[in-house]
Amino acid sequence: MTSVLGIAVLALALSELTVAFVPIGGGTSTHISITGTALLQKVTETCQAVAEAAGHEFKPTGSSPEELVQACLGPTATGEVSGAKFHSALQQVYMQNGLVDRDFVNSAPHHFNSEAFLEGRGLIMEGMVAIKANIREENFQAAREMLGRILHTLQDFYSHSNWVELGYTEPYINLIRPDLPLENLADVDTATCRDCASGTCPNSILPNILNEKKLTSGYMGIFSAAKPKGKCSHGGEADLTSAADPRGGINKDERRLDNVALHTAAVNAATAASLQLLEDIRLAAGDNAFLRMMGIARSSVVCFVIDTTGSMSDDIDEARAVVYEIIDSKKGTQDEPSEYILVPFSDPDFGPMIRTTDPDEMKREISNLKARGGGDPPEMCLSGLQLALTGSPAYSHIYVFTDATAKDISLKDTIIALVRSSKSTVSFFMTGVTGRRRRSLRASSFEDYRDLALASGGQAIQVSKRQLPEATDVILDTSTSALVTVLQRARNLGKEETFPFTLDESLKNITIYITGKSITFTLSNPAGVTQSHSETSGKLGTIQTVGNLRRIRLNADMQTGTWKIHIKTNQPYTLKITGQSTITFIYDFVESFKGPHPGYAVLSGRPQGGQPATLMLSVLGRKGPSSINVEDVGLVTVSGPETISNSTTTDMGNGDILVTVESVPEGEFVVFLRGTDKVSNSNFQRQSTTQMSVSKVIIQAVVDSSLEPGKAFNLTFSVMTQGSDGQYSIDARNDKNFPMSFPHNIILTSGEYSNATLTITPPADTPSGTDVTLTMEVKSSNGVDSNYVVLRFSVVTKITDFVPPVCEVVSVLAGDCPRDMSQCGHFQWQLSASLTDGNGTGIESVSLRQGDGTLSYTPLTAPVIMANYTASCCSQIMELVAVDKVGNVGKCYHSIEPSAGPPSLTLSLPLWLCLLASVFVTRL
Repeated sequence: MTSVLGIAVLALALSELTVAFVPIGGGTSTHISITGTALLQKVTETCQAVAEAAGHEFKPTGSSPEELVQACLGPTATGEVSGAKFHSALQQVYMQNGLVDRDFVNSAPHHFNSEAFLEGRGLIMEGMVAIKANIREENFQAAREMLGRILHTLQDFYSHSNWVELGYTEPYINLIRPDLPLENLADVDTATCRDCASGTCPNSILPNILNEKKLTSGYMGIFSAAKPKGKCSHGGEADLTSAADPRGGINKDERRLDNVALHTAAVNAATAASLQLLEDIRLAAGDNAFLRMMGIARSSVVCFVIDTTGSMSDDIDEARAVVYEIIDSKKGTQDEPSEYILVPFSDPDFGPMIRTTDPDEMKREISNLKARGGGDPPEMCLSGLQLALTGSPAYSHIYVFTDATAKDISLKDTIIALVRSSKSTVSFFMTGVTGRRRRSLRASSFEDYRDLALASGGQAIQVSKRQLPEATDVILDTSTSALVTVLQRARNLGKEETFPFTLDESLKNITIYITGKSITFTLSNPAGVTQSHSETSGKLGTIQTVGNLRRIRLNADMQTGTWKIHIKTNQPYTLKITGQSTITFIYDFVESFKGPHPGYAVLSGRPQGGQPATLMLSVLGRKGPSSINVEDVGLVTVSGPETISNSTTTDMGNGDILVTVESVPEGEFVVFLRGTDKVSNSNFQRQSTTQMSVSKVIIQAVVDSSLEPGKAFNLTFSVMTQGSDGQYSIDARNDKNFPMSFPHNIILTSGEYSNATLTITPPADTPSGTDVTLTMEVKSSNGVDSNYVVLRFSVVTKITDFVPPVCEVVSVLAGDCPRDMSQCGHFQWQLSASLTDGNGTGIESVSLRQGDGTLSYTPLTAPVIMANYTASCCSQIMELVAVDKVGNVGKCYHSIEPSAGPPSLTLSLPLWLCLLASVFVTRL
């Protein structure tokens, strides 16, 4: 169960025959393949349940993310459906799963090594509490990251302990149920293994340990060979204890000739255990929230950041009109936003951030916005934008409305770091900046907004208040599903230049945006047909000019192939070409790490300067990755003279590509991709939107636990530079304004790490599940070089209630149900049950897990909740799910099927003794 990055790195490991991967017996399984198998199965089950509950047919046309998302969204999924967010969510889980082998390589509890069973279960339970709290607060990224980590620990139990050697084939449910004891653990003085001189004995567990069903795990020594007398070792070249008597090891990470059966049993048990954990989270969260956590949602998220000072009444009215138009015109289509976010700001206030999936609630909230106050001071624009960037999902489109410069311009570097981390796009709608009095910490201007927009791949649109309604068509264009960027370029000093770009058959609703002044242009298609800037409605499209924006919407019957746009100006400008298509890609800059289980880790900051850049890139096609052929991936400069850095690529299969760029462009660059769509046999090109650059500063920091309200948390971090020695400044901010302390300067010697500590203290009244984003930047004294790291913390209240609710069936009336099922529709059966939570936090929800009947229950505030269920005799199985206020889940099952016993049979059981559904485990 070697940890690597996604299925892509699985293929890489196979090709390189690394120490951590021995391909014997037709392949093997990794943490990623086990996690992927469980996630895809649970997502499919959940999608099917949601579709059936809504009366929709769930019938995916294939197994690709696009086809699963299309089937999951049902009839509303009309139009283009992108699987990018689902694929991205999977990769976030996979990545955090793999990082456990880097960040906690020597931690016994994280791997259930060295008989650290109680501590390992403690990590799983702490993680499950955090995940459920995060989902309640809709902090889905934090939930995904924690999910990846605890799945790694849970899966390691089956590979690193002797669970399968003891003959067990089912998961150890006690690992995710802290109210159940861990029993029959071998103590530290009990010998557990016999000596294995070869190091690869089929089973070196002592016979008495097997007979007595004693639970043990191998000791692992990365830096020391010491272990208690007679204890099993983990095994492998990286384990120093494996050479100490008793020699050998019991890990089942790899499939070897001597352990094929044990390895397979461990894989199956780990997969089934992963499914159990995912089911518990799903039941606590509910099906819709679980799917949102996994990125199964309509692609578009509408996020507005709006200045509410006195001069902004017209702008607020226009923003309100745009929101209403989006809601009313896109309802019931794939373009209907999956979430609405609103952040107001003024001076000195900003926020709160309002998030909702309910379009009517968004209408109410934006209708309540009023322009207040007078005067013309600069506003807290970037503080509001910071809230939006940390609170909205990755790859969001954020629209900022303001008529003032930013008072909090000191946040500019933080905003750029957050943009790069989230890959979100920010567009500014500026009205009346000129002539406004500035009173900022440093003189800010429209150019600052332009810099931020360009860094994110967005637009900086400057119009009069009267023109604003015409400019907001950009929002309608971009608040859509499956949006892709074909080309984006910027010029600080205009000149006469021609930009070629390729349009493929899959693209729809293609729009060209040019921002700047005194610009002329000519557009030409592959057949040589042209249209100039002065033709508002021509053979190629329609042109709209408002303020500094020119918006060209190509005709629906556009010709595929190589197009050109010839631009002539001596002024700065930006060019952006977008469309709708399911052919897209996601990417991360990564770095390799060594150790017993090497792999790749996503860079939180900028890639290291003076070294090749490495990317992990996933390509998605209309019928999955098999329908795409990638021909070229490179890094390209957006501003100034165009420089394209070519790369070497390794196809890892499943649409995943490892990209190495030996010569990284100087300055800001983006990822550029060309390929062929096999469905239409047409060439395509795509470009990332977020600009990136390299740095010689490196920051390392790991969040190893959740924060607790009212308690200080110390984060140790390390900083190194490959550049000049000297003093570097440190700046850190968090989006919740929690109190922090940290050194503001650090002395660095080139090539050597220096350590420092940051302390953050969430207030005692912080709600459990709050997600905190910390942005830290380290900058050289001359300001020439800098780097950043973006970290997420979860604030979780300490939980002492781990006991699930209890169900007791009071009565079952099923005597009238006929044995002739052809007559079942004319009869009903009834069940009455009591639900209690003992001395716990109280039951929060009761729902029907199985059964087509009607469920009703008395108020949840009562000490004893009476549930009544009525169903047709055709629906013979009933399962209730009760969730308490901290996410403990209980299930109550009853069947009137003849095979299950007499119809009058009743159950009176604690929920944790209810029957478990059998799970069919497949290999990914």
